[in-house]
Amino acid sequence: MLGVFERLALDAGREVMRVFHEGCAVDSKADSSPVTEADRESEKIILAGLRAAYPDIPCVAEEEVAAGIATPDLDGAFFLIDPLDGTKEFVNRRTDFTVNIALVRHGVPEVGVVFAPCTGRFFSGRPGKAETLEIDADYRVTGRRPITVREGGTPLAVVASRSHNTPETDAFIRDLGAAEIVSVGSSLKFCLLAAAEADVYPRFGRTMEWDTAAGDAVLRAAGGMTRTLDGEPLAYGKRNQASDSDFANPHFVATGKSAAT
Repeated sequence: MLGVFERLALDAGREVMRVFHEGCAVDSKADSSPVTEADRESEKIILAGLRAAYPDIPCVAEEEVAAGIATPDLDGAFFLIDPLDGTKEFVNRRTDFTVNIALVRHGVPEVGVVFAPCTGRFFSGRPGKAETLEIDADYRVTGRRPITVREGGTPLAVVASRSHNTPETDAFIRDLGAAEIVSVGSSLKFCLLAAAEADVYPRFGRTMEWDTAAGDAVLRAAGGMTRTLDGEPLAYGKRNQASDSDFANPHFVATGKSAAT
């Protein structure tokens, strides 16, 4: 399955970069968030590949949900897809947008890939094993290296959202004391923790499950954890929530080794 994820993410990333170089119009969804041709074409590639390879596993994809396509029952396993996480970064010609594919089983993100096609950074994870992949100019995997989270040092390196920071996030970072701030967009924040390049990712703003599942899977595979503010592991497949929409996440804090031990 991880091999299928990797191939589809590379194919989708190639299409994303075609649109990035050629340019495209930017539309607005019902929630006023941006969407582009790159989001739509990437999702088509990923969904076609997953549904051909695994016809019995339902898919939850950001643009299908936004289009009002009914979500099937999600007992057991399902796929979560964000075809272009960091659309604002994409539109603003920044480099840290990503393609994200995850398998969720019984609420836990078990398998995931995160590909940043503009920079070539690629992360993958399955239970007990996380890797960073080397990608050549033809979108082929040329090398792999295992990654694992690190013990938090001094000062802690905190990753924060470039486009969605909040006063609550700023207050959390201040409470940590001296901290190095690494600003990066999209699901790469989880991957920097997984690759021992940062220690903590607090998120006190709105996210959806497709924003976080793939990166969270990589982080957990590398020995980290993502927890809600009451200390419980962040769960997936949330529906019929009394206080929010389907698949909306509560606030959370992702950490490296300290949260996994």
